[in-house]
Amino acid sequence: MTGHSSYRAVVRFTAAVALAVVALIAVGFGEARQHDGNRQIDDMSLFMLAGWLVSLVAVGRAQWTRAAHLREVEQRALAAEREQEARAEQSATEERLRIARELHDVLGHSVSLINVQSGAALHRLSKKPEPAAALSAAEEALEAVKATSKEALRELRSTLGALRAPDESAPTSPASGLDRLDELVARARATGIDVRLRTEGERRPLPPPVDLAAYRIVQESLTDVTRHARATGAVVTVDYTDGAAVRVRVDDDGEGAPEGSPPGSGIRGMAERARAFGGELTARNTAQGFGVSARLPVDARPRTEGSGRTE
Repeated sequence: MTGHSSYRAVVRFTAAVALAVVALIAVGFGEARQHDGNRQIDDMSLFMLAGWLVSLVAVGRAQWTRAAHLREVEQRALAAEREQEARAEQSATEERLRIARELHDVLGHSVSLINVQSGAALHRLSKKPEPAAALSAAEEALEAVKATSKEALRELRSTLGALRAPDESAPTSPASGLDRLDELVARARATGIDVRLRTEGERRPLPPPVDLAAYRIVQESLTDVTRHARATGAVVTVDYTDGAAVRVRVDDDGEGAPEGSPPGSGIRGMAERARAFGGELTARNTAQGFGVSARLPVDARPRTEGSGRTE
């Protein structure tokens, strides 16, 4: 619409200039054919008329150019405002996706552990053991459920801290990272799976986003082990030997994934985390069961953006 208006303005301006030139030529031609005594306009007046016409054309051109410049500035300002709104909306969407992914990982892992722990306790109690043994099994299961639910609440408070009101204080609990793998492994071990933690290379601090991403990948992998693998044991390995990256691996002795099965949401979520930092993730069947391996560059920054198993 603006381009059409500019085109019409150019056409009107050109027509006005052409009409003025034709009128000036006609007056000059008519006066030139008159005898000196019969002329109505002398040469000086004709020259001044031409000067006035040129001045008016120049002023009109300057005004039109200024108006066009103002329109262009206004259009650029509107475009910049729309771009800023689009970026703000994109940032809000990315933050919502990040929070949704964090909530999925936290709740999926904790609820899965609680389900497995409760199921194991009910299975032992269904065999009608001695009262002392039954009480011990119930206490053990309740302690595990209590610890898991407490950790889930801590994770939720930390994850939802970004949504707190401006006058609320920031969460004081430590953020999840590889330094909390011992607790994660202990909770997974409480489900009856022999989970071991192994560290290769000299342990070193990692940037918080990378540290959290590595922790979440291990967490999601252990969730899949407890839910789908039917494994009796698993090994979590953190490898610091690559100076430019950290590697995490989770290998279990379960059944593995069916041949040709599509990747589940858990595998896709872990792969998205790794790609967000310029890393990579592989998940495949192994000779012993199933393995998930991720490499995360330690100097990477997130570029922006589930549970199943696949080969």
